[in-house]
Amino acid sequence: MVSIDSSFQSHGERCAATLMLPSQGTRPPVIIMAHGFGAIRAAGLSAFAERFVAEGYAAYLFDYRNFGDSEGKPRHWVSPRRHLQDWAAAIAHMSSLPEVDADRMVLWGTSFSGGHVIQTAAADHRVRAVIAQVPHVSGLASMKQVPFHLLLRMMLAAMRDLCGSVIRREHYSPIIGRHGDMAALTGDDAWHGYARLLPAGTAWENKVLSRIFLEVPLYSPIRHAHKVAAPTLIVAGTHDTITPASAARRASRRIPYCEFHLVEGNHFELHLHDEPAFASSIAAQLAFLNRHVGVAPIALEKSGRDHRAGSGSRP
Repeated sequence: MVSIDSSFQSHGERCAATLMLPSQGTRPPVIIMAHGFGAIRAAGLSAFAERFVAEGYAAYLFDYRNFGDSEGKPRHWVSPRRHLQDWAAAIAHMSSLPEVDADRMVLWGTSFSGGHVIQTAAADHRVRAVIAQVPHVSGLASMKQVPFHLLLRMMLAAMRDLCGSVIRREHYSPIIGRHGDMAALTGDDAWHGYARLLPAGTAWENKVLSRIFLEVPLYSPIRHAHKVAAPTLIVAGTHDTITPASAARRASRRIPYCEFHLVEGNHFELHLHDEPAFASSIAAQLAFLNRHVGVAPIALEKSGRDHRAGSGSRP
């Protein structure tokens, strides 16, 4: 496996990114990947990417503006609009690289970015396939999980942030918290699971600009699901209290060519490589990729695999 720093520009700011290539084969299909709510590419994405690369695919992992190794201030700014702009810029960058086959481009997202890839594919029909793991598809479905008194506190924090931004005194709220805390993601699953995604020594802060609390209720990629032309896989968790499987299933029914895979586990267990839920999820993803995208025959011959390359045709 070969890893290359391959950053790109999004609206005048640099997004840090890594291109991971299989050591054998030429111009493999490429899977563009970015993380969920407030997370950085170092937080567990490599566990998925390494499995994809081992099968002959290229993986391209990037950090959104204002996060991780990317440029942008103020920091820790989660915004669906800005994230979608970064996805579009990442696609444009990948389309210009000779190392990968841009005609076989896959979008991969999880949690918040699971919604981003659905909405991006709805607008860009160059995308060959989509994988959305435990996706955020409905702002209302996600907000229903939050008690009313906490919703009120979130709205007040958001207004404080917007007012403070005028004089560059932004207001931040926690990303994760325990039950009853005022945070974007709460409960034992979030408190313990999110932390397990972060490698030791990772420079990550548990905070996000509070203005996001005004955007989440209005962000519902399910509204665009019927426009997705690419084959799509949605993977959901049976015990997910953050992005409910019921909402993910509704989204799958609106996408013309969609497979829905339900995994026994909660929101974060699907991300953790030492959990059975991860094994179930990645197995479904690899099977989907091999059916709908396929690795070029030259990569398979050189690696000595006894598999037949997929045709890459759409269903």
